[in-house]
Amino acid sequence: MNLLIKSATIIDPNSPFNKKIADVLIEKGIITQIAGELEADAEVFEAEGACLSPGFFDLNCNIGEPGLETKEDIYTGTKAAASGGFTGIALMPNTIPPVHSKAEIEYIVNRSKKNLVDIYPIGTISHKREGHDLAEMYDMYLSGAKAFTDGNRPVQDAGLMERALLYTQGFDGLVFSYPEDTAIAGKAKVNEGEVSTLLGMKGIPSLAEELMIARDLYLAEYTGSRIHFSTISTTRSVELIREAKHKGIEVTCDVAAYHLVLTDEALLGFDSLYKVKPPLRTQDDVDALLEGLRDGTIDAIVSQHTPHEVEFKNVEFEVAEFGMTGLQTAFSLAVQAGLDIEMIVQKMSVNPREILNIDIPFIAEGKEANLVLLDPNMEWEYNKKNNRSKSYNSPFIGHNLTGKVLLTFNNNQLSK
Repeated sequence: MNLLIKSATIIDPNSPFNKKIADVLIEKGIITQIAGELEADAEVFEAEGACLSPGFFDLNCNIGEPGLETKEDIYTGTKAAASGGFTGIALMPNTIPPVHSKAEIEYIVNRSKKNLVDIYPIGTISHKREGHDLAEMYDMYLSGAKAFTDGNRPVQDAGLMERALLYTQGFDGLVFSYPEDTAIAGKAKVNEGEVSTLLGMKGIPSLAEELMIARDLYLAEYTGSRIHFSTISTTRSVELIREAKHKGIEVTCDVAAYHLVLTDEALLGFDSLYKVKPPLRTQDDVDALLEGLRDGTIDAIVSQHTPHEVEFKNVEFEVAEFGMTGLQTAFSLAVQAGLDIEMIVQKMSVNPREILNIDIPFIAEGKEANLVLLDPNMEWEYNKKNNRSKSYNSPFIGHNLTGKVLLTFNNNQLSK
């Protein structure tokens, strides 16, 4: 298809047109011209006041397929992703069966062909995500897995984590660590602090996250391996990773968008839509996360999209599942957190692809168009009508948000 985007402000640190206002002509999926005033036989989109950047990439997305399609399938998940500005997503292996062999990797790769959204399945570290034996990591890598994690199950066995870090060195794989010491966290549901005391609920201390980060940083330093921490949430976690980067340890990390705007005070009404893991923390933690983004300690912002059927969330808080949908709100929450558009593009478009060592799209003539058009100032209502996910477990449904995705373009396909 042919598309002419007029008068957009290009925000792309790798583009020669960065921060310039221009018309962008796309013909058959290729950017053919970028200039001040263009005319063409193409669908025209007036973009004055909007920003054009490379499409977002999500490092932490849960889609139920295979096995949990009632939560989300690839079709609905990628519709939600495109609506949120994502042209690429890395899928967590939290499925039934888990993505723990090349069969599941190849299934997801084949199911996601010819999609607007590029899908990168992540394989498990351990067989069946049980935390005992290494999964078929190299076979999965050859079939398309770029990274490995046990998803929302932390690897408690330090020896297993050490072997995974050493093993992936041989083929430049990357280990994602979900940092939680389950012996410390126990069966608690919320952050340990004043709010948990008010609620009369046992809390998950920050220490549960920080102990695991400290352990895995030591292991990464000892083995000389790369490591990535998923969805960090505490002040001390930021400090530990900052110190590790200064020491030269090859470490990266990300933060969930909702952890930048919500605190555990949202739980005072016992609304299970706010029940997530890691749990919502304190305002001091939110401030530390924002500072970590600004100084480069935190490399990426993720959606941590975790869809659930209504019967798993519309129940008593104690028994409700953890997680919320997040693909369509991640950009708006980053805007709400006070981040400027240049930082959002760096943390949601460029850095995630660098972490996975995949090609980074940029806006230049002759390049394939992989784009998102954004208006950081536009208000919009997120509701059940424009929700593209199969699930509705978001506390932001029915709310007005600032920062809207106007269109997403990739693989010669348009979503708007």
